[in-house]
Amino acid sequence: MDLLSKIRSHQRTPSGSRDFKEATKRDALARVAVELERLVSTIPENRRPLVEKEFAGFKNLFSRFLAEQGPSVTWEKIEKLPEGAVIDYNTLETPTTDNVHHMLDKLVVVKLNGGLGTSMGCKGPKSVIQVRNELTFLDLTVQQIEHLNKTYKCNVPLVLMNSFNTDDDTQKVIRKYRGLKLEIHTFNQSCHPRINRESLLPIAKTGDVHSDIEAWYPPGHGDFYESFYNSGLLQKFIKEGRTYCFISNIDNLGATVDLNILNLLLNPEPQRSTSEFVMEVTDKTRADVKGGTLIQYEDKLRLLEIAQVPKEHVDDFKSVSQFKFFNTNNLWAKLDAIQRVVEQGSLNMEIIVNNKHLGDGLNVIQLETAVGAAMKCFEGGIGVNVPRSRFLPVKKTSDLLLVMSNLYSLSHGSLVMSPQRMFPSTPLVKLGDNHFAKVKEFLNRFAAIPDLIELDHLTVSGDVTFGRGVSLKGTVIIIANHGDRIDIPSGALLENKIVSGNLRILDH
Repeated sequence: MDLLSKIRSHQRTPSGSRDFKEATKRDALARVAVELERLVSTIPENRRPLVEKEFAGFKNLFSRFLAEQGPSVTWEKIEKLPEGAVIDYNTLETPTTDNVHHMLDKLVVVKLNGGLGTSMGCKGPKSVIQVRNELTFLDLTVQQIEHLNKTYKCNVPLVLMNSFNTDDDTQKVIRKYRGLKLEIHTFNQSCHPRINRESLLPIAKTGDVHSDIEAWYPPGHGDFYESFYNSGLLQKFIKEGRTYCFISNIDNLGATVDLNILNLLLNPEPQRSTSEFVMEVTDKTRADVKGGTLIQYEDKLRLLEIAQVPKEHVDDFKSVSQFKFFNTNNLWAKLDAIQRVVEQGSLNMEIIVNNKHLGDGLNVIQLETAVGAAMKCFEGGIGVNVPRSRFLPVKKTSDLLLVMSNLYSLSHGSLVMSPQRMFPSTPLVKLGDNHFAKVKEFLNRFAAIPDLIELDHLTVSGDVTFGRGVSLKGTVIIIANHGDRIDIPSGALLENKIVSGNLRILDH
């Protein structure tokens, strides 16, 4: 039985074993503290103050992790969302053009840019994957904000939160934007040591991260608040008179600056108090059952993630009727409130324990937090139920297929759904992992991206290729069995079709 299981074993135990567990926890914390001091001693003097700050954050996470018992939510205490907790986007007022310039001077745009493109078979930061017209996530973001600054004659800064995995490559890429009307700032989220699951000790031998990159991890985007504070950028923007930041994932192509939401924050109705935190939520469909949702709990709005749900209630959590919304991770937070909660030390976000299995067979744990989970630490938090178009994440090549297709057109870095599409929802696309998961492989299977305007559902599995000028409509299922190959010929129209077996069209 490893140390973690001992600490977390069943609660109804005689007091002798409770004492043992308390002692084991204290011991684990003390031993980690000693290890962290040893790691700091291997780092050059000039880097120590920053690393000590990051390790202090890690120790806080680790001690909270040891103290936690079971799921962090008592299911019976979840209350119905109160009236007005979630505002319908369609009821928001659009600000007048003469106001927009002053409003945008109060805004900072933050993109979470810590992720690598490995899940899609790419090297380097995910933000440099080409998504449309040879433009990357980062190019599109920069275009959007530059267009905003030019249109409204303002100077909205773009801030990228990198991780030690993405920083070097991102710095090289952003040099190409120097000539544009746009200030770009970057800071790094913390770098935390991975913990051996059995001994509960860091696996790193030295504090030099790049000498053993496997021993370290970025602790999830919940680390944003403290890292932003530690970088000095938060204080700089407050001094400049900016009041809110808009935070979103760099791979969510729907997360553009929304003037109606900004107006809600800066010019609230007389009877509403100031909202320090806004979470954009959207209607849950069956494709989103695992997404975090908004709940009322202990008189506060907060984010509930699937990892916090007791096993026997997972089906309730996934139910579209019980929990109608899910979190898009587009968040708006007041800058001075971020400063306050960091300085007070009142950020107690739920800990996500991420179990990893390293290549050398070692089992490690990473302690992470989610940026939206801080909602309960702010005053006057609200949700805004936004259209689905504000949630367009590209996590897999199936998402890439949609954003590269004629479903969307590109306008100043923003994707706009084609007016020819009869309904606003995007098609459900499932592409087989073995042949389509990696971007390069995926692109090789399409001579050109098919026409998807009238597509509802597409499933492709096995060795399948597509010619030019293919149209897919309704529900299309294409399954090449093991050893078979299906080539969809150029110009083909598939409407409500199932294609299986072996189909090869040979040129002659």
